[in-house]
Amino acid sequence: MKIAIATPVFYPMINGVAMFSYNLACGLVKRGHEVLVLTPSQNKTWHTDTVNGVQVVYLSSTDLKVYPDQIHDVPKKKLFYKNGLKASLLPAGQIKRALDTFRPDVVHVQGSDPVGVATVKYARKNRIPVVTTEHNQPEVLTQSLKMPGLARKPVNNMLSGYFVKRQMKSDYVTMPTKLAIKNLLGNKKLGVPVEAVSNGVDLSAFKPGRVDEKIYQKYKIPDDVKIVLYIGRVDPEKKVGTVMRAFADFLYRAKSNKLDSLSKTLFVVVGDGVDRPRLEMEAEKMGILPSVRFLGRVTGPDLAELYRIGDIFVTASEIETQGIVLIEAAASGLPLVAVDAGAVAEVCKNGKNGYLIRPGDVASMSLAIDKILTDRKLRKQMSEESIEIAKEHSLDNTIDKFLEIYQKVCYNKR
Repeated sequence: MKIAIATPVFYPMINGVAMFSYNLACGLVKRGHEVLVLTPSQNKTWHTDTVNGVQVVYLSSTDLKVYPDQIHDVPKKKLFYKNGLKASLLPAGQIKRALDTFRPDVVHVQGSDPVGVATVKYARKNRIPVVTTEHNQPEVLTQSLKMPGLARKPVNNMLSGYFVKRQMKSDYVTMPTKLAIKNLLGNKKLGVPVEAVSNGVDLSAFKPGRVDEKIYQKYKIPDDVKIVLYIGRVDPEKKVGTVMRAFADFLYRAKSNKLDSLSKTLFVVVGDGVDRPRLEMEAEKMGILPSVRFLGRVTGPDLAELYRIGDIFVTASEIETQGIVLIEAAASGLPLVAVDAGAVAEVCKNGKNGYLIRPGDVASMSLAIDKILTDRKLRKQMSEESIEIAKEHSLDNTIDKFLEIYQKVCYNKR
């Protein structure tokens, strides 16, 4: 098949939509299909390239300087960012030229941004079937915006209505989880098929195993201490500060009880974002900076290795439509501690492979960390459960499912 994927962000950016689009495109190419990706250019000018066999058309774009691009390091104490996110505001002409040449059998749109809207419009005009995956929930977008509490609800309702309207123009709609579908649609009917399809992870890359000693040396992490791990964006909406305060409480209790093995536990943060400078200062004020490691942005084989150094994976994010990092952590054999919000409960099964905590409940999160780290038998049991749960989210299964959907919409369109 010839498949066009339209996405607002793409590898090497580090976020869920970019990595999903990249993994899907590469996986489809490995299966023998021809894939064209349409995405905003990181250098703002139109150009084409081939990435791991995937044809990529980088559309002319402009800077959104209010948010960093998730590729370069985030500078400290900046209001506007030199390397901001890129957006293609009027991409219709370039998309038409690219798709006129490529002539796709189906288009798969990853969002309701201008690239997605223009691609859907082109497809409908040319009777090409459209599959849409909606990764965003209104709360995900408004969580990071500074606005009065009273304004948040009407803005969320407006965005929800917009997202629903966009999906109605598709032939088939997917979201990563059943809960994401329920949260966005409620009792609304789209008039087109809607299905939950996991984002999926490559289980051949993320799996339990022995960590290369060079990883400990490279990142200056001792190999004889317990590790509380967080991997992901370090932005306010991810609430890494909540995890850090829970870790500080756990560490204080371990030192007070003279539990030498646990008092040396480290909190390792892998990722970068606008909240990192504030968190570094907060760690220093709390007196736990020597027990916290901020490793910055890590990609490639090192990332899979860093999952394996962890003893437990902890996140306080309340905005996950699924959370690829949670699946990667589970696949790596880590017990999980997360908040009971968003669609996290579909990966973190309370009492099985970890614990779900009420949003903002630092004390309960601290006790959950304590319980898992002090009970080797429980930790092993939860590790085994995580591996089994992750198998349900295999990238191979995800690609199988999307190929089935593509074939179905192409048949129906004919």
